[in-house]
Amino acid sequence: MNENHSSKKSGKQFVPHKKTTISPNVSGSERFGKPVRTKNTDSKPKPVREISTTKQQRIRQPKEIRRTPVRIIPLGGLNEIGKNMTVFECSNDIFILDCGLAFPDADMPGVDIVIPDFTYVERNADKIRGIVITHGHEDHIGGLAYLLKKINVPVYATRLTIGLIEGKLKEQGILNQVNLNVVSPRKTVKMGCMAVEFIKVNHSIPDAVGMAIHTPAGIIVHTGDFKVDFSPIDGEIIDLARFGELGSKGVLALMADSTNAERAGYTHSERTVGESFERLFQKGEGKRIIIATFSSNIHRIQQIINCAVRYSRKVAIFGRSMVNVINTAIELGYLDVPDNILIDIESMNQYKNEQIVIITTGSQGEAMSALTRMAMNDHRDVTITPMDFIIISATPIPGNEKFVTRVVNQLMKLGAEVVYEAMYEVHVSGHACQEELKLMQALTKPKFFIPVHGEYKHLQKHAVLVSQMGMPKENIIIAEIGNVIETDGFTMKVVSQVPSGRVLVDGLGVGDVGSIVLRDRRHLAQDGLIIIVIGIEKSVNKIVSGPEIISRGFVYVRENEGLFVDAKNVLKHTIARCSYAEMREWNTLKGKLRDAVSEYIYQKTKRSPMILPIIMEV
Repeated sequence: MNENHSSKKSGKQFVPHKKTTISPNVSGSERFGKPVRTKNTDSKPKPVREISTTKQQRIRQPKEIRRTPVRIIPLGGLNEIGKNMTVFECSNDIFILDCGLAFPDADMPGVDIVIPDFTYVERNADKIRGIVITHGHEDHIGGLAYLLKKINVPVYATRLTIGLIEGKLKEQGILNQVNLNVVSPRKTVKMGCMAVEFIKVNHSIPDAVGMAIHTPAGIIVHTGDFKVDFSPIDGEIIDLARFGELGSKGVLALMADSTNAERAGYTHSERTVGESFERLFQKGEGKRIIIATFSSNIHRIQQIINCAVRYSRKVAIFGRSMVNVINTAIELGYLDVPDNILIDIESMNQYKNEQIVIITTGSQGEAMSALTRMAMNDHRDVTITPMDFIIISATPIPGNEKFVTRVVNQLMKLGAEVVYEAMYEVHVSGHACQEELKLMQALTKPKFFIPVHGEYKHLQKHAVLVSQMGMPKENIIIAEIGNVIETDGFTMKVVSQVPSGRVLVDGLGVGDVGSIVLRDRRHLAQDGLIIIVIGIEKSVNKIVSGPEIISRGFVYVRENEGLFVDAKNVLKHTIARCSYAEMREWNTLKGKLRDAVSEYIYQKTKRSPMILPIIMEV
């Protein structure tokens, strides 16, 4: 393969550290196997000769040629939304497709993010040839920095995606240690005995790609997150022609985005949101306009800036992730921002309300986001008033509905007018609906099908959709994370399981919060804590202080003094009944005290707080 890497960049010149560009296309389909040659036949038909049964039995039937097996191992992104990660393995070669994060559920108190379990890739680090990334959303790149701290391998992605990855690696202090490579659509990267071809797709972020994985067993197409948009903001339409070419050559398996498999019809173009913004800017005349959206939706931000220019408004950016993404997009030429449109937060007081547009994070009701802090009157630079016109340009991610509703209610209580997705077309999805999924299936004509990227209901609905198009049910695999799916080009099945699951990141700790810690946190959140403190002089085996009871998050102590006095008496009676040996064995004594107080508290309150005995040696 030609290793002369270069790239032409529009706009401001930008040269990321250790970054190369993959050039000339390497055809993957001809790399494996030889063309079949046929002998010339006479035009004159030959007489048909009958063969006896005995002779027929002696003729050997042609055998199917088994190819080098390829294993597909999803480590995230199945039966869940987020932390997408898939391993492809053939012989002694491995590459990884995406490495994302997920955001914690309500049952994960204190957890910041969730990343995939890297145990399998760490064990096979010497086989890994590289990591390829489909696009720059957090659920596809958010776990990358944590993985690259464990294994140092090249990363391949499109230009904007590499720019966003650089920001992640810089935050973690490992940017100078990683080999980043820019790859353009229709270019191919060799991964040992496999090759990965990048194919342009439309999504809610620029520079998104699908992948055609050329393997000894056949071509595997992974769509990445995609939709079909015939009028995208950047004019770059999904490369349906290349998907069709691959289908005509023969696709072994299709792995397709299932997020919107339950939605009929087609996903609307991003341009419809721009038309809605035009109407809403007119409606918000005379007011300050605040728009909350995903920080990575650069096309939407471009449309907001375009409207701001037309209506002579200045634009202020709020939210750390929003600022980082917009700066990267401007630097790489993905955002066209006229001079003097963007203003600093500190400069806002120099302009009237009707002269300002604020673009902010918080469209999902995140607790620490800028919009949520504005709603709670906790933002140092913005105070919500009836002169604010607020647009929430996003659909709540499943599970976030109540958080978004709380923010909307709070903003309305402060007098602001709030517009959200259910009222106007202020958001369109970046994922394909049923008709687009059918189109991808029809173009690629795969032998096998694996639905990816979604909860089980999405995967199941996608499987039904494909089955209705004629795919045999035995050729559809609804996998789970950790499954090892093996194919030799003729069959495909789940053959084994590898370590998989979720790793919780809390502050600087990675993986040090497990199920036991989460159980304790939930216990504390539900019922609170009681601490029992006793001082014992061990030389004479005598209690010299206490027992004292300290309560947090259980009941209001001043209104329940009688309860704690009785609990102390229970402790004294329990200690009095302890033998000399039990008093010497502190673990046994702690257990008896915990059980006695727990039983008493439950009888009186029907609650089960966490009880923590502390014995101090005097």
